[in-house]
Amino acid sequence: MSFEWIASHQSAKPTTEIPLLSSAGIRAIEASAEPVIGQPGLMEQAGLAIARWVLAQAPHAQFFWIACGNGNNGGDGAEAAIHLHRWGKTVYVSAVKSPKSAPADASRAWTRLVAEGIAVHHEAPDSWDVCIDALLGIGLQRPPEPPYAEWIKRINQAAKPTFAIDVPSGLNADTGSTFEPVVQASATLSLVGLKPGLFTHQGRDVCGDIWLHKLGTESTTEHIRCTLNPTPKPLPRPHASHKGSFGDVAIVGGALGMQGAAVLAACTALHAGAGRVFLAFLNSQGLQGLCIPPDIMLRSPDTLPHQGLTVVAGCGGGHDISHQLPHWLELAERLVIDADALNAIAIRPDLAQALVQRRADTTVITPHPLEAARLLGCKTTQIQANRLDAAQRLAETFQCTVILKGSGSVIATPGRKPRINPTGNGRLAIGGTGDVLAGLTGTLWSQRSTIWEAASEACYIHGLLADQWPQQTTLTASRLIEHL
Repeated sequence: MSFEWIASHQSAKPTTEIPLLSSAGIRAIEASAEPVIGQPGLMEQAGLAIARWVLAQAPHAQFFWIACGNGNNGGDGAEAAIHLHRWGKTVYVSAVKSPKSAPADASRAWTRLVAEGIAVHHEAPDSWDVCIDALLGIGLQRPPEPPYAEWIKRINQAAKPTFAIDVPSGLNADTGSTFEPVVQASATLSLVGLKPGLFTHQGRDVCGDIWLHKLGTESTTEHIRCTLNPTPKPLPRPHASHKGSFGDVAIVGGALGMQGAAVLAACTALHAGAGRVFLAFLNSQGLQGLCIPPDIMLRSPDTLPHQGLTVVAGCGGGHDISHQLPHWLELAERLVIDADALNAIAIRPDLAQALVQRRADTTVITPHPLEAARLLGCKTTQIQANRLDAAQRLAETFQCTVILKGSGSVIATPGRKPRINPTGNGRLAIGGTGDVLAGLTGTLWSQRSTIWEAASEACYIHGLLADQWPQQTTLTASRLIEHL
């Protein structure tokens, strides 16, 4: 049996493009595998995997509370309890209804459990060494009800090692949204395949370490909802290179009082290896005191060339950026739209239409959830409730590539399955880091063949810098740039 560590709360391991499966896809794989897998069946294999994994996580624990629901997740917990009992551990199994009310596979697991002489309780124990959360699984569509809600609260209050099966109870496996209460797991073992909700929105905050065991199953393209953004390969800089080999990047932004945002984006382009970096302020008043490296060439927006240029528009642009956008929407060969430029598009139908009319492979937008909500004319909570769908809807509506920022940033483009970025953490939740991402995206695009590749790599690298940040050192946007 093969266990694979995927991520922790703070970092993810380098990966290839790992598929993430929807709940419907997981069920389809299980249904197709069951007739051909033989004995032991899939649930029995799951129980053995869970028991081995939990013992590896907590080898000295003796008393195991296994909190079970009435579905297949509870059946997995019952199978795990059988193995732990056989290995000499004390198991306390809690379930609400009679095992006879469970689905067929789970019912057989309960029959085996009773035959082992293991009692089934209808309440939680007073204390325990380790809790196995096998309550609600991937089918949850509403807040946990009593007594599950009370059990979840007890699990969290006890602050003992808690290991979730498939997903922590209370987490939506497909979206990463949580109901209240939700289990705060020490680690999560995802069976058959990884689920999108483990990696975006609130998922990373409640899952702890994320592990995978496929139980010998294989997924096909039809089961894949999205993928994990893979680790990028370094771009070589050949000896026989010149500054024109690595792209020209122009930052158009920096209204009065907000020039720092444009400087951050320009410095990012410089440190990320752009051949030439232009900085075009929308307002050049009050620049005294701004530290602008001499490597960056200052220009007025109307003197910038059109050909061969990657334009990053909007960083600190204020209301002034709306006057520049028609020009760049019409003429820019490669255009990254961020911040105030997105807000201008959200309130001006003519700018939105100009964006739609551009070729899909010539534009990337980088909204945070509030900006995304403005663009789609909805509430931020609706964006966060299903970040994958929101990012794909933005991509299809505006016919461009999208980086929907946030916990588990989503990269989407028309006609392609989205990616969820596994790197990054809460340290990035400060002003200026979005400007860094915009500048990095524009720079990598000037050097990569496609915007899809550039957007994916920019997200990964941006998050990786935060994952590698020294624990006792404050992260700021300007210091983040120095680590590129």
